[in-house]
Amino acid sequence: MAINLQKGQRIDIGLQKVTVNLGWNPNETSGFDFDLDASAFMLGENRKLPIDEFFVFYNNPESPDKAVKSSGDDLTGDDGESLSVDLSKVDPRIQEIIFTVTIHEADQRRQNFGQVHNSFISITNDATGETIARYDLDEDFSIETAVEFGRLYKRNGAWKFEALGNGFKGGLQFLVNKYVG
Repeated sequence: MAINLQKGQRIDIGLQKVTVNLGWNPNETSGFDFDLDASAFMLGENRKLPIDEFFVFYNNPESPDKAVKSSGDDLTGDDGESLSVDLSKVDPRIQEIIFTVTIHEADQRRQNFGQVHNSFISITNDATGETIARYDLDEDFSIETAVEFGRLYKRNGAWKFEALGNGFKGGLQFLVNKYVG
């Protein structure tokens, strides 16, 4: 049975292979279609990417250590996007993996997360397909174009998950500026 997480809540993962699913439904608008993109930032102790290739997204679908793989870019948002994670392969320099969603061309399209509903992140056990935990994003991000949904992080050799729900203006570029050393 899945644990429904609240913002800031943390759980032990206790597994090696998981899938992080990110989903959403854009509101009906009279303008452009929504293109939301899931990404993973694999960070070292200094909370920065050790090298740029540890930023996993639609143009770099796999981390150099083969630990994180993107499902690719879902242009419609109907199915969301997922990232497969094999924690046994994570480079020893990596201490946390931040999972984000951004709105492609948000400024040009005049879009923000206030126009998106039913947003969630869930963690699935790859061996059984069972959902371990889910966090439903219930904040009204009326000006934000980037959201940190959650993170896997290492403490005392064990991987844990924390529901974040942090929104930012500036889209993907804001996050890249935040995490690129």
